[in-house]
Amino acid sequence: MKVAKALPEFVQKKEMNSLLDQVDFSPNFSGFRDKVALELLYGTGMRLSELIHLKELDVDRFKLSVKVLGKRNKERVIPISPSNMGLIDTYIQYKEQAGFSSQYLLLTDTGKQCYPMMMNRLVKKYLSLISKVYKKSPHVLRHTFATHILDNGADLNAVKDLLGHTSLAATQVYTHNSMEKLKSAFDQAHPKA
Repeated sequence: MKVAKALPEFVQKKEMNSLLDQVDFSPNFSGFRDKVALELLYGTGMRLSELIHLKELDVDRFKLSVKVLGKRNKERVIPISPSNMGLIDTYIQYKEQAGFSSQYLLLTDTGKQCYPMMMNRLVKKYLSLISKVYKKSPHVLRHTFATHILDNGADLNAVKDLLGHTSLAATQVYTHNSMEKLKSAFDQAHPKA
């Protein structure tokens, strides 16, 4: 028998705004690293493995984009906002001041490449401050990215490309929230609803 798939969990927009705009990150290397990690996960929808393997050379300051290597070694380019670019630049300055010279963008406090468990703990720590979602992982921020941009009217095919999905069916799971909004609007506006 078929079992209905669970809908992906995501963080509400106001909670994400609160995290990125109101939570105080330490004004040092670690604080900026944490903020860059969260901003990139939420702002690009990249996978945890893509974030960990992101290199400084993959950041294009002129085109405001990052190049990631996804599943099955598929390369894709994801746009980033000017504010995220400024944040990355500030973080790189802190990284240089700390004396770290790794090719990888995000590093541990000892200058080594970040690892999955560290990023999971980091995301859980900050999501716990602002949200009551059950799962608090980097993948939840990927779901949040997809849900929020679809809610704001993004084309499903564009979201598919941004997420690096090979199939549109994989991206359609994020339309759940948009469908709920459509149903609510229909119920509110249609005279026979």
